[in-house]
Amino acid sequence: MSKKNHSHKQDNPAENETSEQVAEAQAANAAQTENAGNAQPQRELSDLEKALAAAEDFKRKWYNVSAEYENYRKRNSAAVANAYRDGASDAVLRILPVADNFGYAYDSASDEKTKAGIDKVIKSFATILAGLGIEEIAISAGDPFDEKVAEAIMNAPAADGEKPNTVKQVLKKGYRAGDRVIRYAQVIVTV
Repeated sequence: MSKKNHSHKQDNPAENETSEQVAEAQAANAAQTENAGNAQPQRELSDLEKALAAAEDFKRKWYNVSAEYENYRKRNSAAVANAYRDGASDAVLRILPVADNFGYAYDSASDEKTKAGIDKVIKSFATILAGLGIEEIAISAGDPFDEKVAEAIMNAPAADGEKPNTVKQVLKKGYRAGDRVIRYAQVIVTV
């Protein structure tokens, strides 16, 4: 019987190859199982590294967005403040001719009671302007001409003792809001 089985094994070479392939496959599976035990921690470590990198990327993006928002907030705040200042300056610029007229009325008033009443209005107006952060530009006759705060409307020849390029007469007062001139003084300058 063993001869028969033995001869039967030799007679069927496909069965011999199959058993060898099965043995090889089992050996490969065993090797993979061993490697799989080692690969799992590496895969987990790789996943952890990916998660940490993603977290760092999100953190960096969050910092960038936070910084951009803070810059936006500051720019917007500055724009609102500038818009308010410009609006106040424009409104004051439109009512400055009224202040000029009070000044002309004060200069032409003949009695003291009228001058005192007009002076009160002028002081009240100056107080309101100061409350808005607007001040008169101090220029008077005899001061050197400064094109940064005044504009020359006319030229007049210098009289004896007068220096050229000085203010001879102030026609309209100038005003500024902080460092910004909202209306240049209009003056006559000596040449």
